[in-house]
Amino acid sequence: VQLQASGGGSVQAGGSLRLSCAASGGSISIYSMGWYRQAPGKQRELVATIRYDAITNYANSVKGRFTISLDNAKNTMNLQMNSLKLEGTAVYYCKGDLYIGDTLHNYWGQGTQVTVSS
Repeated sequence: VQLQASGGGSVQAGGSLRLSCAASGGSISIYSMGWYRQAPGKQRELVATIRYDAITNYANSVKGRFTISLDNAKNTMNLQMNSLKLEGTAVYYCKGDLYIGDTLHNYWGQGTQVTVSS
């Protein structure tokens, strides 16, 4: 099973980016997926998560600006990031809690760089 993240890039403060994460490689069923980020010199932190039933959770710092969504049919998760701030500069990682049969596994994607400039 692989998680392939895409959509990172450079944007000016106040701009928008859309990240995607596609899960592939087997007969999988999504329990939850999420985005985490790690800025230089800092610990990895949660950005947003979404469950199979569309229950979402956001870090306070991104509430109202970021929207996470899940396409179960395509095993793809998206993160729409609006009104980006300088502190949004980080490597963004997608994580998936996926069922393979009856067993829950967690997987990480390779990370995608987001750079927000003034």
